Amino acid sequence: MNQWDLTDGVVELPDGRRVRGTGLRRPRRDSPAPDFAVYVLGRDPQVPGWEYRWVRWRDFRLPDSTEQAVTALREAHTRAASERVEIACGGGIGRTGTALAVLAVMSGVPADDAVAWVRAHYHPRAVETRRQKRWIGEVASR
Repeated sequence: MNQWDLTDGVVELPDGRRVRGTGLRRPRRDSPAPDFAVYVLGRDPQVPGWEYRWVRWRDFRLPDSTEQAVTALREAHTRAASERVEIACGGGIGRTGTALAVLAVMSGVPADDAVAWVRAHYHPRAVETRRQKRWIGEVASR
Protein backbone atom coordinates (compact mmCIF):
# COMPACT_ATOMS: atom_id res chain seq x y z
CA MET A 1 0.00 0.00 0.00
CA ASN A 2 1.25 3.49 -0.74
CA GLN A 3 1.97 6.03 1.96
CA TRP A 4 -0.77 8.64 1.42
CA ASP A 5 -2.80 9.53 4.49
CA LEU A 6 -6.50 10.16 3.95
CA THR A 7 -6.14 13.94 4.19
CA ASP A 8 -5.72 16.90 1.86
CA GLY A 9 -7.46 15.53 -1.23
CA VAL A 10 -6.43 11.88 -0.88
CA VAL A 11 -9.16 9.43 -1.81
CA GLU A 12 -9.18 5.70 -1.30
CA LEU A 13 -10.50 3.93 -4.37
CA PRO A 14 -12.73 0.85 -3.97
CA ASP A 15 -9.78 -1.45 -4.66
CA GLY A 16 -7.80 0.10 -1.78
CA ARG A 17 -5.44 2.24 -3.85
CA ARG A 18 -5.03 5.83 -2.71
CA VAL A 19 -4.64 8.81 -5.02
CA ARG A 20 -4.32 12.49 -4.18
CA GLY A 21 -6.41 14.91 -6.20
CA THR A 22 -5.37 18.55 -6.12
CA GLY A 23 -5.01 21.77 -8.03
CA LEU A 24 -1.64 23.23 -8.91
CA ARG A 25 -2.89 26.65 -7.82
CA ARG A 26 -3.37 25.29 -4.29
CA PRO A 27 -0.46 25.47 -1.85
CA ARG A 28 1.16 22.09 -1.22
CA ARG A 29 1.50 22.82 2.51
CA ASP A 30 2.78 19.75 4.35
CA SER A 31 1.65 17.22 1.75
CA PRO A 32 4.50 14.91 0.80
CA ALA A 33 5.68 14.95 -2.78
CA PRO A 34 4.18 12.28 -5.02
CA ASP A 35 6.26 9.49 -6.51
CA PHE A 36 4.30 9.92 -9.74
CA ALA A 37 1.74 12.43 -11.00
CA VAL A 38 -0.62 12.97 -13.90
CA TYR A 39 -1.17 16.62 -14.78
CA VAL A 40 -4.29 17.34 -16.82
CA LEU A 41 -3.61 20.87 -18.03
CA GLY A 42 -3.57 23.01 -21.15
CA ARG A 43 0.22 23.14 -21.06
CA ASP A 44 3.07 21.14 -19.56
CA PRO A 45 3.64 22.34 -15.98
CA GLN A 46 7.31 21.29 -16.09
CA VAL A 47 7.29 20.25 -12.44
CA PRO A 48 10.74 19.29 -11.20
CA GLY A 49 11.29 16.72 -8.50
CA TRP A 50 9.21 13.70 -9.50
CA GLU A 51 8.11 11.69 -12.49
CA TYR A 52 4.91 12.78 -14.17
CA ARG A 53 2.81 12.49 -17.31
CA TRP A 54 1.24 15.54 -18.86
CA VAL A 55 -2.10 15.15 -20.61
CA ARG A 56 -3.10 18.16 -22.71
CA TRP A 57 -6.54 18.95 -21.35
CA ARG A 58 -7.85 22.50 -21.38
CA ASP A 59 -10.16 23.85 -18.69
CA PHE A 60 -13.83 22.77 -18.98
CA ARG A 61 -13.03 20.53 -21.94
CA LEU A 62 -11.99 16.98 -22.68
CA PRO A 63 -8.44 15.78 -23.18
CA ASP A 64 -7.02 16.44 -26.65
CA SER A 65 -6.24 12.71 -26.86
CA THR A 66 -8.45 10.17 -25.10
CA GLU A 67 -5.83 7.51 -25.79
CA GLN A 68 -3.08 9.53 -24.11
CA ALA A 69 -5.34 10.30 -21.13
CA VAL A 70 -6.39 6.68 -20.65
CA THR A 71 -2.78 5.47 -20.93
CA ALA A 72 -1.64 7.98 -18.28
CA LEU A 73 -4.55 7.13 -15.97
CA ARG A 74 -3.95 3.39 -16.33
CA GLU A 75 -0.32 3.98 -15.35
CA ALA A 76 -1.46 6.08 -12.39
CA HIS A 77 -3.88 3.35 -11.29
CA THR A 78 -1.19 0.66 -11.52
CA ARG A 79 1.41 2.73 -9.70
CA ALA A 80 -1.04 3.75 -6.95
CA ALA A 81 -0.87 0.16 -5.66
CA SER A 82 2.58 0.88 -4.21
CA GLU A 83 3.43 4.55 -4.83
CA ARG A 84 2.10 8.00 -3.92
CA VAL A 85 0.18 9.13 -7.02
CA GLU A 86 -1.22 12.60 -7.58
CA ILE A 87 -3.73 13.82 -10.17
CA ALA A 88 -3.93 17.58 -10.68
CA CYS A 89 -5.31 20.30 -12.91
CA GLY A 90 -5.33 24.04 -12.22
CA GLY A 91 -8.12 24.26 -9.65
CA GLY A 92 -8.38 20.59 -8.73
CA ILE A 93 -12.10 20.13 -9.35
CA GLY A 94 -13.32 19.55 -12.94
CA ARG A 95 -10.53 17.85 -14.86
CA THR A 96 -9.06 16.30 -11.72
CA GLY A 97 -12.49 15.05 -10.66
CA THR A 98 -13.10 13.61 -14.11
CA ALA A 99 -9.75 11.79 -14.02
CA LEU A 100 -10.50 10.48 -10.51
CA ALA A 101 -13.90 9.24 -11.73
CA VAL A 102 -12.11 7.26 -14.46
CA LEU A 103 -9.78 5.80 -11.81
CA ALA A 104 -12.84 4.87 -9.76
CA VAL A 105 -14.22 2.99 -12.79
CA MET A 106 -10.85 1.22 -13.15
CA SER A 107 -11.24 0.27 -9.47
CA GLY A 108 -14.67 -1.27 -9.91
CA VAL A 109 -17.21 1.56 -9.67
CA PRO A 110 -19.86 1.23 -12.42
CA ALA A 111 -19.46 4.04 -14.97
CA ASP A 112 -23.02 5.26 -14.30
CA ASP A 113 -22.10 5.76 -10.62
CA ALA A 114 -18.61 7.24 -11.07
CA VAL A 115 -19.59 10.91 -10.96
CA ALA A 116 -21.64 10.45 -7.79
CA TRP A 117 -18.82 8.40 -6.27
CA VAL A 118 -16.15 11.03 -6.92
CA ARG A 119 -18.43 13.81 -5.67
CA ALA A 120 -19.06 11.87 -2.45
CA HIS A 121 -15.42 10.90 -1.87
CA TYR A 122 -13.43 13.78 -3.33
CA HIS A 123 -15.27 17.05 -4.04
CA PRO A 124 -19.00 17.85 -4.34
CA ARG A 125 -18.47 19.78 -7.61
CA ALA A 126 -16.08 17.29 -9.23
CA VAL A 127 -16.73 16.69 -12.94
CA GLU A 128 -17.99 20.05 -14.14
CA THR A 129 -19.49 19.55 -17.61
CA ARG A 130 -21.92 17.24 -19.35
CA ARG A 131 -19.23 16.37 -21.88
CA GLN A 132 -16.89 15.29 -19.06
CA LYS A 133 -19.67 13.08 -17.62
CA ARG A 134 -20.29 11.46 -21.03
CA TRP A 135 -16.56 10.99 -21.59
CA ILE A 136 -16.27 8.89 -18.41
CA GLY A 137 -18.84 6.47 -19.87
CA GLU A 138 -17.03 6.41 -23.21
CA VAL A 139 -13.73 5.61 -21.52
CA ALA A 140 -15.36 2.88 -19.43
CA SER A 141 -16.63 1.14 -22.57
CA ARG A 142 -13.10 0.80 -24.02
